[in-house]
Amino acid sequence: MIDLHTHSICSDGTDTPTELVAMAERIGLKALALTDHDTVAGIPELLTAAENLSVEVVPGIELSAEWEQGTMHVLGYFIDHTNPTLLERIERLRKGRDKRNVEILKKLNQLGYRLLWEDIEKQAGKRGVVGRPHIAAALVARGHMKSKKAVFDLLLAKGRPGYVGRERYSPRECIDFIRQAGGVSVLAHPATIHLPDKQLRILVGELKEHGLGGIEAYYAENRPENIRKFAGWAGELGLVCTGGTDFHGANSPDLTLGRGFGQLRVPDEALEQLKAARPAVG
Repeated sequence: MIDLHTHSICSDGTDTPTELVAMAERIGLKALALTDHDTVAGIPELLTAAENLSVEVVPGIELSAEWEQGTMHVLGYFIDHTNPTLLERIERLRKGRDKRNVEILKKLNQLGYRLLWEDIEKQAGKRGVVGRPHIAAALVARGHMKSKKAVFDLLLAKGRPGYVGRERYSPRECIDFIRQAGGVSVLAHPATIHLPDKQLRILVGELKEHGLGGIEAYYAENRPENIRKFAGWAGELGLVCTGGTDFHGANSPDLTLGRGFGQLRVPDEALEQLKAARPAVG
């Protein structure tokens, strides 16, 4: 088994990169990719943790992209996590996220929800990229809401009273950054892009023309018919067919590393195909 979509405490997961690697080794994963949101902070620890172990680790990232229909996520695999261009771009994202967090906190206080920045930091930990999931967790811890889902539904989702937008790059820019860092770009969980099949197929084709390398067909929440559909598109377009659980640790307690909700099986050959799709150096 392989799992090419996981998150650590460096974004919105609950496990350290070291703990993820140990877990992967324990359950017999052949390979594990760390794809934290808009950060590569956990990659050095990931690489160190995998030394002298059988599990192969893949340095990755998940970038949030903005386009006319909303948000999509672009995964990057085998990236050079020291690439100056990539680091400059994600630092810009971090600053934008920090600014948004302050604005959200102000809005929540104005709405009557008593919340301190220290409450949010406690949920994110020392290394985490602070985002809306941590704000939601802080509201739950304070007793304002019963669940993080309720927080998003009532306050933090787009269009709700506590929502604040932030700067994001376009999907094409994300593909470019990943390629410049020596990586392969993959469209994450395409079923969450709410478009009719015909329009989504056109979009995937356009991204392929711009350099997209793969599509995440094997995903914990994908129905079998969606897996078949996206795998078919991958074959038609010459894209790598990848997959992963989108593991977040205790933040997604019903989902297990490597198997998702129990039925996920990501083919081993996806890893070799990703390696073959890496851009030529020089």
